[in-house]
Order: sequence, then C-alpha cells, then structure tokens
Amino acid sequence: MSESSDPREGPSPLPSPGYSRYVLGVLFVVYVFNFIDRQILAILLDPIKSDLGVSDTEMGFLTGFAFAIFYALAGLPIARWADRGNRRTIIALGIALWSAMTAVSGLARSFAQLAIARVGVGVGEAGCTPPAHSLISDYFPPERRSTALAVYAMGTYVGVMIGFLAGGWISEYFDWRTAFFVVGLPGLVLAVVVRLTVREPQRGLSESAPVDTRSVPVPELLRFLLARRSFVYLQLAGALHALASYGFAIWAPAFLGRVHGMGTAEIGTWLALIAGPGGAAGVFLVGKLCDRLTTREARWYVWLPAITCLLPLPFTLGFLLIDDTGWALACYGPHTILGAGYVGPMFAVTQALVKVRMRAQAVAIHLMLVNLIGLGAGPQLVGILSDTFAVSMGSLSLRYALLVVGVANVLAGFFYLRAARTLRADLASRED
Repeated sequence: MSESSDPREGPSPLPSPGYSRYVLGVLFVVYVFNFIDRQILAILLDPIKSDLGVSDTEMGFLTGFAFAIFYALAGLPIARWADRGNRRTIIALGIALWSAMTAVSGLARSFAQLAIARVGVGVGEAGCTPPAHSLISDYFPPERRSTALAVYAMGTYVGVMIGFLAGGWISEYFDWRTAFFVVGLPGLVLAVVVRLTVREPQRGLSESAPVDTRSVPVPELLRFLLARRSFVYLQLAGALHALASYGFAIWAPAFLGRVHGMGTAEIGTWLALIAGPGGAAGVFLVGKLCDRLTTREARWYVWLPAITCLLPLPFTLGFLLIDDTGWALACYGPHTILGAGYVGPMFAVTQALVKVRMRAQAVAIHLMLVNLIGLGAGPQLVGILSDTFAVSMGSLSLRYALLVVGVANVLAGFFYLRAARTLRADLASRED
C-alpha cells in the first residue's frame, strides 16, 4: 500500500524553515555520497587497468555503460514508485544498495566481477535524484525552489572533490581496493539517518494552490513531451553536453597521469581543489543568474546553457594541448566553472515545461537520456578512440580522443539555441 498522504485528509502543517533546511542538508549529503561512489572510479582507472590487465575500451565500458544502462533504465520505474510511495524510504534503500555495492567493488578479482558491482551501484543511485527533487519541491515553495535545487545540485561537485581526494591518496598509499571500502561503507550509516530523521510530507504541500498529484501514465506523458519541440531539443542538447562532460571528467585523471606524469595523490589533490569549489560555484551562480534573467526573458533558460557549452572551449583546448602542467591545470579551472553552469537552468526549464503531476517522471526521462548517451557513451567513446589512436600516437592517444569527443559541446550549443525558438510558446501551452 502506498505510504503517501491521503488527499481526503486536511492539509498538513507546513514544516518549519529550520526543518526544511535540515532535510535539504541531508539530501545534499546524500547527493555528495552519490557522486563520491560514482566519481572515485575515475581516479582509479589506471591502477585498476594495470591490476586487472584490461584495455581502455574495457575501462570505458566499466565507467560508462556498465553503470549508465542500469542507472538509466531503473530511473523511470523508480520515479513512478516515488510518485505513489514513500520517497524517504526509496532514497534510503538506494543509498544502502549503492554503498554496499561500492564496498563490494573492492572485493572484485576480475573485470566481470567489478562490472557486476558497478551495475549494482547504478541501480542504487537511480533511487536518488527523482524522489529527492520531489521531496525538495514539497518542502520549498516555488519562489525558493530554484535555490534549493541548486544547493542540492552542488553536491555533485563536493562529491567529485572528495572522490578525487580520497581515491587519489588512498590508492597512492594503500591500493584501489581499500579506496572502495573506505568510501562505500559510511553510506550505510547515512541510509539509516535518512530513514529515521526525514519525514515524508504531503504531496503538493508547498504549492500555493491545489494541484493534481495523480500519477500520469507513461504514454500520456510521452505524448505531452514530444508535442513540445523545445523539450525534444533540450534533451538532444543535454545528452550531447553530458557526453562531452562525462567523457572529459572520467578520463581527465588518466590524461594527467599519462601525458603529464603525475601520481594519483597529486592528481586527486589538484582536481579536487579545482573541480570541487569551481563546479559548485559555477552551478550555484549560474542558477541564481538564471532566476534573475528569466523573470524578464524565458529564453535565458536555454541561452545560458548554450553559453556554458561554447565559452569554455578555449580553456578545454588549453588543458588538453598545453604541455606545461601548471598552465594546463590553470585552464582546468575556467573549464570546470563555466561548464558546470548548465545544470540549474536545465532542471528548472524541465520542471517549467511540464505539469505538476509529471515532474518526477519528466526528470527521470531526462536523466535516462543524459546518462545513456552522456555517462554511457561518453567514457566508452573516449576509451575506444584512445585505443584506436594508440597505434600511431602512443601515450598521447588520450589527448586526441578527448579532443574529438569535445566536439559534442558545439553540437549541444546548436540544439540549445534551436530550443529557444519554441520555448516561450511551449511554456505558454502548459496547462495544470
């Protein structure tokens, strides 16, 4: 039986501001752990590759499709469950599963065993963002919701920072297996905290007017979304943007090790100090800027992501082509800060284009496409290209593989601008 509030009961009292902030803080920590367990594999690519004796193509599969296929496909049924069931419990179960499977990754003795463990991590992490977005929307009213979602999204970059630091230093002084144990096991405690301290609110609690909270059948949802051209173009743009972003983020540590001769602890420290604060600042500041600009012109929802695709390109080229390690790392900062900014506007416009009762499933569909094409194909394509180029380019093959995949950002910028053509009409056509 669903644990959701009965709509026939009287309205539940609004939670206190302090408790709402507590829930947001807990969900922020959950998202940090989500990305620690996901990102740590990037810093461990070369140690795992050497120990298990596999190729870049196989490691691309391990960091990409082995995780992304099951993460993406599990997302929609979990989102439908979250629309009817207890979201707090779903998140707690997801944390417990992905944390346990991260720790189990440290026991793997073969590539196949490690791939199976990463599948488990992907399924567990699929239970995080759709129910978390839904909870945040009930705890924070529309006028405060964008900021709350931006704070939640900052967990990505804090998680990346901790993943780089923990993975780099533990791998340097112990081994890659120990790194998985250290970051995986604490998540089991976090799962208990979520289940015992986060309350399940009434659906639509923070809305200023009555809302229809019935779950929408998938065929009806798809017809609604496909009728809005701006939504279709946004998914194409977001998927291509993610392809370049994930391909770059997963393989950047290996690039620094192979091309610049840096050790894992040094790589982890530098990337953590740059990507963590830089990415968090980028997503928060662009999100706040989007809130201000879209009050006057709705197309800033897509113009800002287009800018964050194209503006970082000179810094991306600098990071990949400059031989001096210091200058290459200096380029990594602007690349990360500018490139992270699309997250807030993308989630905000996805919520704005759909009816209230479609929100969780619309986010799940967006994440499914972004993760299949971005997280799945991005690292895999870089690995295949690196192995292909290695025949003629040797240790520099990864540099040119990342350059080729970076072209996807240019295509993403084109599709963001295409979405701008019909965005205002599509926003106006939404009916609740």
